[in-house]
Amino acid sequence: MGSMGEPLSSQSSRDESLKPFPSNETSSNKPSIAEPHKDHRRRRSSSIISHVEPETFEDENDQQLLPNMNATWVDQRGAWIIHIVVILLLKIFYDLLPGVSTEWSWTLTNMSYVIGSYVMFHLIKGTPFDFNGGAYDNLTMWEQINDETLYTPARKFLIMVPIVLFLVSTHYSHYDLKLFSWNFLLTFVLAVVPKLPVTHRLRISIPGITGPAQIS
Repeated sequence: MGSMGEPLSSQSSRDESLKPFPSNETSSNKPSIAEPHKDHRRRRSSSIISHVEPETFEDENDQQLLPNMNATWVDQRGAWIIHIVVILLLKIFYDLLPGVSTEWSWTLTNMSYVIGSYVMFHLIKGTPFDFNGGAYDNLTMWEQINDETLYTPARKFLIMVPIVLFLVSTHYSHYDLKLFSWNFLLTFVLAVVPKLPVTHRLRISIPGITGPAQIS
């Protein structure tokens, strides 16, 4: 009976202080806030031109664990001579083909070397060796050379070779306008521009051809 005599105000205040037990109805009405997912990998970008972001602290540690055998060979003894040997072998091969003139032989040699070096240095990403935990998966071979240090002797040599080959091809093609245009266009677009500092870590995606630019 004593409880019946309690003031209504105190009873109502006690009821307000009590919190209802969470149920499915109350929890479903409130919007759920998802915790941010921390992922060190960078997301894909749908833009045509994108830039590869710097590596995370974990990726930098993985890169420093062991020498990058995919890129250190360019500084080894005899590595530079390989380019000269490849060019000579290409020239001999096209000279042996029937019906190929000297002008076209030099042009095909230049085109083959430029396209091959572009695929090797600027198109394929990552390394064939899994020794750094995928720390180089976002970088081309050109970007891996000399730990991304610009203007090294190896980089200067790799820039000069296609330029000299272009000049030689132009000379032996007797400055034919059509052959000159082919040689200049391929050398400039595929061999010179991708090696410039302004295009370092730059990715260009052509919709329907190259797919989305992968920043990670």
